[in-house]
Parts: sequence; C-alpha cells; structure tokens
Amino acid sequence: MINYKHLHYFLVVAKEGSVTRASERLHLTPQTISGQLSLLEGQLGKPLFARVGRNLELTEAGRLVLSYAEEIFSLGGELEEVIHQLPADRPQLFQVGVVDVLPKSIAHRILQPALDTGDPVRMICREAEFDTLLAELTVHRLDLVIADRPIPSTVSTRAFSHKIGECAVGLFATAELKGRLKGGFPACLDGAPLLLPSNGNQLRVGIDQWLDRQRLHPRVVAEFDDSALMKAFGQQGAGVFIAPDAIRREVEQQYRVSLVGLVDEVKEHFFAISVERRVSHPLVAELLATARGSLFGKAEEGPA
Repeated sequence: MINYKHLHYFLVVAKEGSVTRASERLHLTPQTISGQLSLLEGQLGKPLFARVGRNLELTEAGRLVLSYAEEIFSLGGELEEVIHQLPADRPQLFQVGVVDVLPKSIAHRILQPALDTGDPVRMICREAEFDTLLAELTVHRLDLVIADRPIPSTVSTRAFSHKIGECAVGLFATAELKGRLKGGFPACLDGAPLLLPSNGNQLRVGIDQWLDRQRLHPRVVAEFDDSALMKAFGQQGAGVFIAPDAIRREVEQQYRVSLVGLVDEVKEHFFAISVERRVSHPLVAELLATARGSLFGKAEEGPA
C-alpha cells in the first residue's frame, strides 16, 4: 500500500519544482525528502523525476502519479470539510434487509428497539430474497440482514450468521372455522382448508414433512409468499393458517382468531446476518440482546 506521507512529499516537490524549495515549505531537510521520494519510486518501480539543470521535471510516470495525488488530497480536504459541517444531532443511518418470507410482525419486533434507543436513528428497511440481501450486505450496502435461515455452508462469503432465536409454530383459525373442525388436534386438520407458505420456504418444508408423518391430508386452499397476506385471508375464514408461537397473542388479537394447535416439532428460526464475526455495531448488539431476551428467551450467542 502506498505511504501517503511519501505521496504528499512528492506532490509538494512536483509543485515547487525542486527538493530545496519543497524542504523549505515542509520544514524538513532536503535529505529527508530525497530519501522519502526514493522510497516511493522504489515502491512504484518507476522514476518520477528527471533532473534538468538545477530543476526537476516530471517523467511520464510522474505526471500520472501527480494527477492521482492531486485528486486524492483534494478528496481528503473535501472529506474533512463535509465531516466538520455535519450537525451534531445528525441521525445515524441504519440499513437493514429483511428476507421477504419472514413474518412482518417478527421483523417489526426485532427491529423496533433500534428506534427506542434515545439516539437519533434513521432506519432504512429493504425487503428482498435472501441471496439478493446477502449480496448487498457483503458490499456494505446493508448493516444487517434479518433472515429465516443461516448462510448455507456451500456459500463462500465474508459474512456471519448470528442466531436470534427459534419458536414452535401454531395453527390458527376463526371461531366459526374452528367450530367446524372435527376431532382433536392434529387429526382435525385432515380434510380441513389450509393456508400455507409458498413452496421453497423453510417453514413450508417443515410443515409438509410434519403433515406426512402425521398422515394428514388437509385441503390446501392457497399458498402465499407474504405471511401478512396469508393471515388476512385466514382472518376472513378462508382456512387454517400458520404463525410463529412467539407472537401468538398478537396474532389472536389482531386477526381475531384463536389457536387450533401448536406444532412443537416444527420450528421457525431467526438469524441476524452481519459482516462481523463478533457483533460490535451498537445498534445490532442492542437488537440481538433485546430479541433474545424478550421475544425468544435466551438463545445461543456468537455466529452460527
């Protein structure tokens, strides 16, 4: 990596036209500056000056380096000016990606503490597929991704999965639909109208396998990418629907439904994915600690 002190000495010598005049401007001895220039030329592998009489003239490589040096130090000055002009109470920008299949109520509960810290925060939430958000995280367009699964072992990326928690899933229905179901749980699901997440969803795989083990054959009425839309149809009595047990009370109150039964064998998992192996970002650390303690109970620390 280029030593920017050496580059600065080069810039002054190029502007002044001689080492002597540059040494007077920089308050350094000519020998010091000459030595630093030799180190820079050695690192770049090209001579930057040619002596013409008592003056120094830039070589072709020197002119190229000068153009870059001028831009580099101009940007540095601009950066200092911008930083000094920032207001003291400027909100901290916090950019989060939420995987599109994640229940919005859970995402809200995980992210809400970011706005309750007492410090000014401007949170930007993006919703997209897992792979899209992971790509944006790795190029630092996002500070965090909230997902329903960790980074697959087959994916090579400089990011780390931190388990937030897990919970069983519940099946919910309106009072009218629940009253029509025959038998106890889970046998009452056989032939019952059912609303499910779309194929390919991690939760859907678990539910399908559980239904097979129970030898149950519900009537699948509709499949949804959006869990909120699935709940809205469930609220209208279109079918029994699935939601995380961690937000059971909220689901029952908001959608005016009640629990048909709890499936302990099927878990919804929630992960925070960041570029840090050990989380040091203060907002991310706060979110993880709050969610683990109040939403899921204590979950394992560190990258998964």
